[in-house]
Amino acid sequence: SPKEPGILKEEGNTLFKAGDVQGALCCYTKALKLSSNQSESAILHRNRSACYLKLEDYTKAEADASKALDADPGDVKARFRRAQSLQKLGRLNEAFMDAQRCAQLEPTNKAFQELLRQLGAQIQEKSVQLSSTDARVQQMFSLLLDPLAQSVDRQKAAQNLVVLSREEAGAEQIFRNDGVRLIQRLLGSKQEELVLSALRTLVGLCTGHQSRTMAIVNELGMEQLCEVMGSGASSVSLAACHLLQVMFEALTEGMKREIRGKEEAILPEPSRELRSMLRQLVEMMPASSVSGPGRDSAINLLVKQVPRKSQKNPDNSLTLWVIDQGLKKILEVAGTVPEVSEGPPLTDNSHMSCSVLLSKLYDDLKFLLSWLHFGRPGLESKLRAIQTVAVLLQGPSDVGNRTLEISGMMDAVISLCASEDVCHQQVAVEALIHAAGKAKRASFITANGVALLKDLYKKSENDRIRVRALVGLCKLGSAGGTDFSMKQFAEGSTLKLAKQCRKWLCNESLPPASRRWAIEGLAYLTFDADVKEDLAEDRNALQAMFQLAKSEDKTVLFAVASTLVNCTNSYDVEKPDPQMVELAKYAKQHVPEAHPKDAPSFVEKRLMKLLEAGVVSALVCMVKQESPALTETCRECIARVFLALVERQEDRGTVVAQGGGKALLPLVSESTDKGKTKAAQALAKITITSNPEIAFPGERLYEVVRPLVSLLTLDCSLLQNFEALMALTNLAGISERLRQKIIKEKAVPKVEGYMFEEHDLVRAAATECMCNLVLSAEVQKLYVATGNDRLKLLVLYSGEEDERLRKAAAGTLAMLTAEQPELCARIPGTTSHWMEILQALLLSDSVELRHRGVVVTLNMMQANKSLAETLMESEVLEILSVLAKATEQSPVSRTAQDCLDKAMEYGIIKKPEGEGREP
Repeated sequence: SPKEPGILKEEGNTLFKAGDVQGALCCYTKALKLSSNQSESAILHRNRSACYLKLEDYTKAEADASKALDADPGDVKARFRRAQSLQKLGRLNEAFMDAQRCAQLEPTNKAFQELLRQLGAQIQEKSVQLSSTDARVQQMFSLLLDPLAQSVDRQKAAQNLVVLSREEAGAEQIFRNDGVRLIQRLLGSKQEELVLSALRTLVGLCTGHQSRTMAIVNELGMEQLCEVMGSGASSVSLAACHLLQVMFEALTEGMKREIRGKEEAILPEPSRELRSMLRQLVEMMPASSVSGPGRDSAINLLVKQVPRKSQKNPDNSLTLWVIDQGLKKILEVAGTVPEVSEGPPLTDNSHMSCSVLLSKLYDDLKFLLSWLHFGRPGLESKLRAIQTVAVLLQGPSDVGNRTLEISGMMDAVISLCASEDVCHQQVAVEALIHAAGKAKRASFITANGVALLKDLYKKSENDRIRVRALVGLCKLGSAGGTDFSMKQFAEGSTLKLAKQCRKWLCNESLPPASRRWAIEGLAYLTFDADVKEDLAEDRNALQAMFQLAKSEDKTVLFAVASTLVNCTNSYDVEKPDPQMVELAKYAKQHVPEAHPKDAPSFVEKRLMKLLEAGVVSALVCMVKQESPALTETCRECIARVFLALVERQEDRGTVVAQGGGKALLPLVSESTDKGKTKAAQALAKITITSNPEIAFPGERLYEVVRPLVSLLTLDCSLLQNFEALMALTNLAGISERLRQKIIKEKAVPKVEGYMFEEHDLVRAAATECMCNLVLSAEVQKLYVATGNDRLKLLVLYSGEEDERLRKAAAGTLAMLTAEQPELCARIPGTTSHWMEILQALLLSDSVELRHRGVVVTLNMMQANKSLAETLMESEVLEILSVLAKATEQSPVSRTAQDCLDKAMEYGIIKKPEGEGREP
């Protein structure tokens, strides 16, 4: 039968007192669902408000306290809780009214007086700040608008405006002082510094603020912002792109937020503004006045904003809108061949970004090919068609494959391959390459493609074509994967091809786009261990690859990452089933073999060569790229390489010194699930051996906690669990604020779970972690709460065989009994062997265990006289006397002597005759 609300309320109160706030919250919520009595509900709301306050969810705490007050305006506890919540929410005037009422009702209450004092001071400070902000804003505006002002002063004023806009008070003042019009003038000033300041100020005004963003979109007009983004300078284009991203987020967040409370006016829905923003971005696609970087920014914004964030969200109206209004324009960019045809200016990244955008639109809609018409005669339209197919093959590849199957497409490719014009050949070969990567169903490519590509590779005079033809052959021939016994090419060994790729990679007279294809070739050829060895030895080739990884061309990222995964052997190796191997031998079938040069000793040497050549700074640079080319799969590859690089303890310092620790943080939040785990494990390895405060300076240290806790699951391997526990132990020993962060990430129950693990090392690591976590009062409360076996476990573990576990358990026990003396009296109730366990610690060969033993003994004796008597009646007295008489004074002998002194003070034992204690 369902429990009565009253019983649930009592349970909640008990849990709350014991420190289990989450449990109490559950009880009160259940009780509220069942309660029909108004005054009972009011008390439940008041109690639940206290829970939310503890959990720092101030919006809910305020709402619950208000509900309690609706029922009973005289409930002073509820009013005090509401005042505290309002204070935290920054609604100081309302908080002050509540606190004042509390103090009127109970004039002698110290807590009420203190809150009133705090609020008075905060309100005072805020008004001073506002009036000074107002003056500062006015002063900056007048400087910026003064045509005679020194340019240095104007720049400084513009900088100050940016800083001000980042604080809520400042942002509001700028907005109210007609700042948007002024910013509009700065945007039109054509001075890069001023334009950048204007854009950054707008970022401050719009971040997370829907109503201001809507007003700004309407006042400035998207046209002007897109014009700024499409103008030349890349720094300006990037800043404008960042601003639009912030505006999109502010508007879309606003659509999702539930609007509650009387004080927030219901805002009109921002979809009109969103559409106007999207329309401008789509208009930018084919416009020849827009710069290449500007167009890339527009594509990237569409990639981020249009498709649904998750397939669970059913609304794809924005996607449909973009497809209806913009698909032709996007395909126009996709079909542009910069060297040949008239068309908008592109960068090296434009086609790749288009592929990602088309792919996302396609995922959301599976649009059909009805709009692809390649019927127009003439070379120009053939070229555009094939270029479009190449872009589709990198994005929604099945659309690309089906397009290639349209009659006449393959003939067009073949005829372009035979063209005299290198650009024509290049477009055709690239289309073949992209098709080869998806060759699982395009068997006709294998049929026609191999002969074409071999021909081009052997006969072409031009390296730009030869490097691409080679990559096509590599792609078609890479069926063997990592398997050494299947040679990819019958003629011309893999090594020769790889050598040729390395030559092209280092040839600076080739354009970067062609050198990039040399890395694509290596990405395939490095499945072969001999190729890996040669590449690792070729320092020039490695450095050329790293230079390209840092370049403006982002399309190279995946090829570099894949090549590095192969060279470091950080891919997942499928272990063949031994029985299947036996059967295959018996049936004379092919058995995959591992290459001798893939043995750990070889891999380790390759890792060292990569580190010497500067792989870390290349990876750090790759992670920083804001580009659709940095896909989740690409991030996973980078995370795999990082994990391989920190495998050896002695290399971790190098990786950290070159910024590797910092670079891993974004990989933990944005990657595939596998990639997140690999990045988290690499963070764990670094946190175990480096000083975490140096590896992750400042606030970054707190970002490491969540990924480490994510490794504490059964999906992860025991090694990953073990490394995460050791890393958390390290962090928990640094500061209370870090321990709070670990507790907040719900790590404590997980750590407790691993204290029961079968494996000795994992169990000991979990107990060591607990030893540092009990420095927190919250964790101590778990041990003080009655009705659990936590204390018993520590006592039993203090008597285990495994020395590492014993040290950790006895250490935790020593800390707990010092901090929470009431636990001492409970030790004898945990197990009948408690005395033997304590004596064994005191008699241990290990100094550390003896020290923990005497500290626990002293804590027990200080806590309670009858415990001291029990201890002194046993052999403990004799053991302590021996320990105290040690010739050289050590912490153990001193503490043992303190125990004996305590016993004398209680009068349990007599002071030895004629002996004074030495000073």
